Amino acid sequence: MSKRFTSHPWHGIEIGEKQPAVVNAFIEIIPSDSIKYEIDKASGYIMVDRPQKLSNHMPCLYGFVPQTYCDKEIAAFSNEKTGRTDIVGDGDPLDICVLSERSFNHGNILCEAKVIGGFRMIDGGEADDKIIAVLKGDQAYGNIEDIADMPKMVIDRVRHFFLTYKDLDGAAKNVEITHVYGKEEAFEVVRRAHADYTAKYGNATDNLAAALEALGLVNN
Repeated sequence: MSKRFTSHPWHGIEIGEKQPAVVNAFIEIIPSDSIKYEIDKASGYIMVDRPQKLSNHMPCLYGFVPQTYCDKEIAAFSNEKTGRTDIVGDGDPLDICVLSERSFNHGNILCEAKVIGGFRMIDGGEADDKIIAVLKGDQAYGNIEDIADMPKMVIDRVRHFFLTYKDLDGAAKNVEITHVYGKEEAFEVVRRAHADYTAKYGNATDNLAAALEALGLVNN
């Protein structure tokens, strides 16, 4: 039954068989977008969040990892790594930045991404980690295994974007990146975000089976 309909990008797409090293990434925004798009959590459609107010555009493919959620496990890890006790999860799927040499014509796409590191970003007291990954099979970046191997300017460009994109809203002062971490720590962030998702929503396949059974659409 699940194969007969378009899956919800957050709940209906698997995180990936090889996670946390390789994950599925649902891409909402591409570098040429002058609009900030994001998933509508209720429907799964891409919606307009707001026009980009500054001249700098997203420097990478940007989206989220399906079947992840930033809640207690993510918050606990951020508090542990920063020495704080007041950080909470932001209640969103785990964000991912996918680096590629290729240009893309549109978002609302799914790709496989190899995790190489991440940013520990705190936005208004909420854990808002950005996983850094490379597009699987990318000719320029596909062989990179860890963020330390990526050209520094590439990472600095992405980091600068997230520290400045809220400047005109007056909210940039609430955004900080406390750490740039490597792949092993990024793997732990992915694991925890998936655990937070499971604690919140359960197993998607089991939930679908139970719903179909309740509707009398499957045999016991």
